[in-house]
Amino acid sequence: MKTIKKVLALGLVAVIAMGTLIGCSRSKDDKKVGMVLSTLNNPFFVSMKEGAEKEAEKLGYELIVLDSQNDPVKERSNVEDLIQLGVVALLINPTDSDAVVKSVEIANEKSIPVITLDRQSNGGVVTSHVASDNVKGGAMAAEFALETLKSESNINVVELQGIPGASATRDRGAGFHSILDNKSNIKFVSSQAADFDRQKGLQVMENVVQGNSDIQVVFAHNDEMALGAAKAILTSNINAIVIGFDGNDDALDAIEKGEMTATVAQQPDLIGALGVQLASKIYAGETVDKEIAADLKIVSNK
Repeated sequence: MKTIKKVLALGLVAVIAMGTLIGCSRSKDDKKVGMVLSTLNNPFFVSMKEGAEKEAEKLGYELIVLDSQNDPVKERSNVEDLIQLGVVALLINPTDSDAVVKSVEIANEKSIPVITLDRQSNGGVVTSHVASDNVKGGAMAAEFALETLKSESNINVVELQGIPGASATRDRGAGFHSILDNKSNIKFVSSQAADFDRQKGLQVMENVVQGNSDIQVVFAHNDEMALGAAKAILTSNINAIVIGFDGNDDALDAIEKGEMTATVAQQPDLIGALGVQLASKIYAGETVDKEIAADLKIVSNK
């Protein structure tokens, strides 16, 4: 009887030991990366998510994606939830560059590396930032407008700005104005926020054209607003060029149809993939650059 008990005890120890080893193995392989996006109600960020998902699968990471729905409070809650889930790195596309600071600091307190995507954080410790050069992109849009309308003596411009406070809004606007503000033949008819939203872009543009139909250029800080503005322009029979920013599929289709003139094309899927690559390198103890730039190009029907 004692022999049987001894065998059973040894067997139990072996089972426990095997279970512990299996558990350790699972824990080692279960590498989670968190991704918090400002909104998934925008094709640009959907593409960013898809690029990150493909790269995570390729590198053997579990990617957990949460949607902040353009709400900084939800953004913070999303970050806290991901920390609870034990992510090894946090990819954040901020709703707002100021509002996201607290979320970054929460991750900092838990020693979780933060990588910002597309929009920067104005505080906290960010290990790396991945984005297109938004200042350069804004300047590219202005230069394209000048080249397209070089025979025009007077050019009236409408600028549809993104979410106030977002780094993309600030930087794209700064690049655009850096080229046009010193031109004597340029007049800004309107510069208004439309929050990167297509419907708001339509509404703002409709209001603008009611007060002034003499418009030659519309520059929107993203394609969604540009698509809304293009619809208002078409309805009003105004002969203006419409330039967006992002290069999403709807914008590329609109350019092909002649409904939009151009877009400063980003590669959001690449931005997402680069974010996951950085997370993997950081997890492996490698040193990474503070800023990673993704290429831009003008796509037009000209």
